[in-house]
Amino acid sequence: MTRPVTLTELQAHYGERYRWLLLLAVMVGTMASIMSATIVNVAVPDMSRHFTLGQDRAQWVSSGFMIAMTVSMLTTPWLLARHGYRRTYSGSMWLLLIGSIIGGLAGDFTLLLAARVMEGLAAGIVQPIPAIIILRAFGPHEQGRAGGIFGMGVVLAPAIGPSVGGLLVDWFGWRSIFFMVIPFCLASLWLARRFVPTTAPGNIPAGRTGGKLDWPGLLLASVGTLCLLNGLVQLHAGPTRESTLLLIGAVAALIAFIARQKRLGHTLAQGADPPLMNLAIFRQREFAMGSIVAFIYGTALFGSTYLLPVYMQLGLQLSASHVGTVLLPAGLVLAITILLVGRLADRHPTRRLVSVGLALLAASFLLMGTVGLKDGLWVLMAWAILGRIGLGFILPSLNSGSLRSLPKELIPQGSSAINFLRTLGGAVGVSVCGIVLEWRLAVHGDVLSNPISSAARLAAFNESFAMLAALCALALAAAWKLSPDRPANRPS
Repeated sequence: MTRPVTLTELQAHYGERYRWLLLLAVMVGTMASIMSATIVNVAVPDMSRHFTLGQDRAQWVSSGFMIAMTVSMLTTPWLLARHGYRRTYSGSMWLLLIGSIIGGLAGDFTLLLAARVMEGLAAGIVQPIPAIIILRAFGPHEQGRAGGIFGMGVVLAPAIGPSVGGLLVDWFGWRSIFFMVIPFCLASLWLARRFVPTTAPGNIPAGRTGGKLDWPGLLLASVGTLCLLNGLVQLHAGPTRESTLLLIGAVAALIAFIARQKRLGHTLAQGADPPLMNLAIFRQREFAMGSIVAFIYGTALFGSTYLLPVYMQLGLQLSASHVGTVLLPAGLVLAITILLVGRLADRHPTRRLVSVGLALLAASFLLMGTVGLKDGLWVLMAWAILGRIGLGFILPSLNSGSLRSLPKELIPQGSSAINFLRTLGGAVGVSVCGIVLEWRLAVHGDVLSNPISSAARLAAFNESFAMLAALCALALAAAWKLSPDRPANRPS
């Protein structure tokens, strides 16, 4: 019997359960991509010592990944239209697999950074896909439940990853964490061959639409992102003139990118090549406000993902395995929270759930700054759990609540754009946290290379957490401007 490949054939072959099998297939790959993004943070101190890196260069282990992931998200709608779900998804998993192997075997920092960029490119392509599938394959009454189950599975990766990764670093060294992603990549490739259709969104044959990829737009997005992050770093560490030129370059690239996307959007109806980002999606108020929240929220979330392991290891003098011990219970609570909140997302206004989550996340950051060297691990666990409960309210609500307002033909563009903005915020957040931390350390007269922690170092970390809390408060103000009404449930 010929293996089914199209969406219609797969639905007929597997029956009513097929949509859940499809969700499982994309969930495993997304878990692998998110794990590759977060697990390396536990090993940053060891990698820094191995390659004799300063804080600014070590930061690029995370920032390089984030930049690549941010830019590649813009290509997902085009890749899906041109190559279909299966080839796009499987290709990204192969890229993630190869990048992980190269990273684990890297003998110098340049090769390691190249491997992180490969992993980031793969992660960026994959991450918009699940939201597209949930809104297309599931009915309105099931989307919250599907999003909750998917979210619960996905957050188990960063929940378990740092814990197991911390043990691997202590037992086998930093190289072992790269190989941890490989089993997930192999499983995702097997699942994709069985359950992911070859068709493009809308159940149409791949390659019939899509036009040419907007390479000039992609180049502008890449240049703008690189200039922005390098400018932020140089703003603190380098000459003022260089940082100013880089930030001006970032603004110029952004203006040129928006102008090009606007022009391509106007000519799309005449059969022209599609834009990377269809600006028509921002005409929907719900989506526009959700995008603002997503950017600010991404800054705080990814910034804290970078800052927390460094704080625990270099501020509180905990081992990598202890860091994992602290973060594991919080990750498990996050998974449960997402599962429960997913059922609420279809019945309660998006702004209410998102606002509650942001308030809890801000409180967690403020309380984390009160921890001292003599406090027990349970205090750290409690504040980490509080923050993860906040994340559990945000994650299943923000994307689905924002995307539901879009016409179904714009859902791939909307998913790509909101993930792009959230991850761009994340890339900025990682850089900003590193900059603010170095700045406050210098003010207090301490450096992270000092093997002994001090009150001055803790004060610098506390002020960095206060900055993250302020960002959450800013996102809360934007979230409250989301529509107070529950989005209309309609077939997608």
